Amino acid sequence: MIRAALFDFDGTLADSFAAITASTNHVRESFGLPALSEAEIRGHVGLGLVHLLRALVPNAPVEEAIARYRTHHQTIMFTLTRPMPGVAKTIPELARRGLRLGVCSNKRVEFTRQLVQSLGLAADFECVLGPEDVGGRAKPDPAMLLEGIKRLGVSASQTVYVGDMDVDVQTGKAAGVPVWLVPGGAVGLEEALAACPDKLLTGFDQLLDLLPEVSR
Repeated sequence: MIRAALFDFDGTLADSFAAITASTNHVRESFGLPALSEAEIRGHVGLGLVHLLRALVPNAPVEEAIARYRTHHQTIMFTLTRPMPGVAKTIPELARRGLRLGVCSNKRVEFTRQLVQSLGLAADFECVLGPEDVGGRAKPDPAMLLEGIKRLGVSASQTVYVGDMDVDVQTGKAAGVPVWLVPGGAVGLEEALAACPDKLLTGFDQLLDLLPEVSR
């Protein structure tokens, strides 16, 4: 029986693509590159900031690009990030039902925790993890999910991981956890199906039909 759920952040819990696009284009402009559309940037989201900036600002020293990105991102991330459809009603209800909830994201954990707080969901999550919590090991390394399972006090067989990308499927399989994908994130439906998730949801609020009350 599922007693816990771990969630990706960008594209799963939050539509943060406008914020990511703004900060990426800020860095690109500072290194003499033209702006990219949100659609062009979305496909590079999910594997961490180093991957994003190496791919989209290839002429920049990566550490300098990261520093410029993070400085800019703090100024716009709250105003340009909003919950994905269905999240605001679903997460509090799952917590009320007794499920243990956590977040595992490749985003800098400081930003993720601040955004979870700003979205009004901090009280519903028992842990919010990033690569910094597991020695810098980003997904698809399973370390973050394994740490989340440990902190929630459950087993892998009692946990589901909810994400939106193929990297989430790879991570869940490496951790021995079933992965359910939600539509509308960083990749389209075709790419999501190609990753062979255990389940493809019709929408985030379908979790209310799939996850029952849990006695602790």
